[in-house]
Amino acid sequence: MAGRTKTKAKLRAQEKDKRPRAIAKNIRISPYKVRAVLDVIRGKNHDEARALLKSLNKSSCDPVLKVLNSALANAENNYGYNVDDMYLSECYADQGPTLKRMMPKAKGRGSRILKRTSHITIILDSVSTKTTVDSGRK
Repeated sequence: MAGRTKTKAKLRAQEKDKRPRAIAKNIRISPYKVRAVLDVIRGKNHDEARALLKSLNKSSCDPVLKVLNSALANAENNYGYNVDDMYLSECYADQGPTLKRMMPKAKGRGSRILKRTSHITIILDSVSTKTTVDSGRK
């Protein structure tokens, strides 16, 4: 069968992205609402992003701020980076599992309610390694 699985795994481990990141899964906010906040803070310095998240009046700011703080803690503790030099290289919200519910309607009918969840990912990078073109997902 697959005779090269160990070598493939080693190659994948070598090519793995070494930037600090944090992921929050199954957050009970629609990814459309989270993406609006992430578009505002993408590419900013972490201090500026924190200030924006604290001043915006959006419900998705609290989980995004928690993920940003977690990514900064990962950069400092796991990778040994200087936190003052960090900026938000990539940040995106993917769709998680959708909870399906029913709402009763007239004449015995029912309509479906989709309660969407999202997976929020923030990837940091150092200003010293910042390139002119980022390959960030939108």
